[in-house]
Amino acid sequence: MRIAIVNSRQDPGGVNIRQHLLSLLDGPEDWPLTEQHDLTFLEVDERLIYQDRIDAGLDADLILFISRHSSRHPVPALTVHVTGNYAAAALGGEERMLAPAAPEWMHALLHRCARSAPEGYRVSYEVTHHGPTDLATPSLFVEIGSTEKEWTDPAAGRAVATSILTAQPASTINLIGFGGTHYAVRQTAIALGSRAAFGHIASSNRQVPTLDLAMVRAMAEKSRAVAAYVDRKALSREEERLVDDLLGRAGILTLTESELLDIGDVDWNTYLQIRTLAGEVAPGSRVKIRNLQGAGIPVTVSINHELLEEVVKSDKTALMSKIDQMPVATLSNGRQEVLPTFITYESEEFRLANDLTTLCVKLLLISGNTVATGDHLLIRKTRFDPEKAHRLGVPPGPLFGKLAGGREIEIEGRRITPDMVWAHSVKEIHLPGLERYT
Repeated sequence: MRIAIVNSRQDPGGVNIRQHLLSLLDGPEDWPLTEQHDLTFLEVDERLIYQDRIDAGLDADLILFISRHSSRHPVPALTVHVTGNYAAAALGGEERMLAPAAPEWMHALLHRCARSAPEGYRVSYEVTHHGPTDLATPSLFVEIGSTEKEWTDPAAGRAVATSILTAQPASTINLIGFGGTHYAVRQTAIALGSRAAFGHIASSNRQVPTLDLAMVRAMAEKSRAVAAYVDRKALSREEERLVDDLLGRAGILTLTESELLDIGDVDWNTYLQIRTLAGEVAPGSRVKIRNLQGAGIPVTVSINHELLEEVVKSDKTALMSKIDQMPVATLSNGRQEVLPTFITYESEEFRLANDLTTLCVKLLLISGNTVATGDHLLIRKTRFDPEKAHRLGVPPGPLFGKLAGGREIEIEGRRITPDMVWAHSVKEIHLPGLERYT
């Protein structure tokens, strides 16, 4: 890839970063950026926000604009963002025009800056803003903020330069974002904790209300986005309805924060197949990726629903701890945290079916209330019987609660113990070939 690094001579932040880049490149160390890509530098006289069509004179596949960042509420910061105007062009570029984004590079630089930032510096995305917008080449701004002190800080300049030279984009899930402040707090946190890589982001209040269907489609196209994230807590109800309507009309998938964090290392196309399969076997269910990774052909694996139900009642914590280590995706709905149908890869299907059933059987057997006989599990159940308590003269209320909790009580000099008001029963679960699971 051919990468052009562009700064303005009148921008102290950009000059600071450029000087450290050249100094580091002049040293003995080898850098991933120069080992894998062809690097060129360009310094211009005018402000970067007015550099529309600058790529026409550059032989580049990516443009990194290195710059300063200003704020009305200045704090030390290292930021990345793509350029564009959702409405009027107050600071360069054309109105209602977005530049092509480079989400995977912004994601890589965000991570590197988070590792290299000097103490006291915040690292974040910024939402889409200012020019240039008339570009055919993907680009991004990486900036030092927010006052002259930080713009000329050698530690900040070196941190950004090091981040650029060590950035190595990985497999990302490209997204567009909606809601939040100018510094896209939730989007930044999600990106730093996952493969979610944002391109264009629109903030609450100022930007979201200006959006229409054409602009949302442009956000997705210019970001090469496969889905969207909506920071719902940061939007008003009216803004939330607007965004949902526009995304629905544009046919853009919306993912929640937990879903983005759950995807882990699962291939994106495989993840979509998993979601589709989940919708077919359990409509309306929620998918949670456990220790499933990479790519594969998703298939379903089902286990005895009564068996799973009893283990969840007996020791849900131990069950989920073990399932978290399995190559599986679990399904849940409003009533059940884990359904008896699981999703795994075709290559794991038969082994997982055996492992899941074996896990459930063993957890029940070690509980002490279950025995195996032939092809049956016999589960001894004990519960508080209100009718027995009533016959012993115990009034409903707090005393019922004490007995149900295993504590003895006294009424009119009579001692009543929990075993006097318990009812016992045995539940039988038929599992063909039970012996191989024990």
